[in-house]
Amino acid sequence: MSRVYNFSAGPAVLPEEVLHTARDELMEYGTSGMSVMEMSHRSKDFEDILDTAEHDLRTLMGIPGNYKVLFLQGGGCTQFAMVPMNLMRKKSADYVITGQWSKKAAQEARIYGEVHEIASSADRNFSYVPDLSNMKITPKADYVYICQNETVHGTTIRTLPDTQGKPLVADISSMFLSEPVDVSRYGVIWGGVQKNVGPAGVTIVIIRDDLIRDDVLPFTPTMLKYKTHSENKSLYNTPPCWNIYICGLVFKWLLKLGGTEAMHKINMEKAKLLYDYLDGSKLFHGTVEKKDRSLMNVPFVTGNKELDAEFCTEAEKAGLRNIKGHRSVGGMRASLYNAMPIEGVKALVEFMAAFERRHA
Repeated sequence: MSRVYNFSAGPAVLPEEVLHTARDELMEYGTSGMSVMEMSHRSKDFEDILDTAEHDLRTLMGIPGNYKVLFLQGGGCTQFAMVPMNLMRKKSADYVITGQWSKKAAQEARIYGEVHEIASSADRNFSYVPDLSNMKITPKADYVYICQNETVHGTTIRTLPDTQGKPLVADISSMFLSEPVDVSRYGVIWGGVQKNVGPAGVTIVIIRDDLIRDDVLPFTPTMLKYKTHSENKSLYNTPPCWNIYICGLVFKWLLKLGGTEAMHKINMEKAKLLYDYLDGSKLFHGTVEKKDRSLMNVPFVTGNKELDAEFCTEAEKAGLRNIKGHRSVGGMRASLYNAMPIEGVKALVEFMAAFERRHA
């Protein structure tokens, strides 16, 4: 078997150890006589899988007792609607626009109420994070929304804004479990798992108890109420059982590595390898201001679209897959998620150096 280095932004690389365990347990989980994909979500076996996954996630993130953990479906685009449906009680919210995903979230929220763009980096094609230290929070805003790591544009908000008592809602999809976070600073923190936690099909929502209420927008469907899933322990309907099982294996893998602090050190080392090369290269250059660079998603270009296309084609042939940038921005992008081994980053840098020598 020949594994490639998969730099996809999602669905993304998974730990090989996790894939081996899943393979070994594919036909039979424990002594159940069946695969996780076949068992009832009401069974004791799956109840144990779900409870263990939540326990391990709480351990990894230090989630306080007054927060619920919900394993939902529908992906990030559903959360763009679910957040305002459940939280926009005064029909007003503040949004920080730092890239495609926060922009899309704001567009969706406008269906349900007033959206105030209180900070934006659109003026320079989302190549930086705007100053969030003295934002003017709207007095009647129900919450403040950020995408803490923008997958497409490769920026990260490193210092959380002062929301002046308003709940902070954060999409952390592409940095989920990549570094420690203080959950208590957020009202809602959520992410699609397909980038850094598991296979596509699960969205994890971590929400403070006081924000789970009955007085949601009146047209909110039962399935889009956080209270529905909170009261039913994520089992109101049939959840994506296999995907949750894989997430649980990833949580175990991270705990064995030493948790998010240990993972953060590894991720900083991987990112440094690539950013150091980009900073010294005469051919390639990054597209994000240094202070705002993501550890997870590294966009870069040559400045020549034809050369970018040639690089992507040759990289694919060399086993460096999914290096092409998002269709909305072009160029290249390397996603260095938790499961990407440092050997993959070294292979990418060596390939870039060889390509640069040929095109000097």
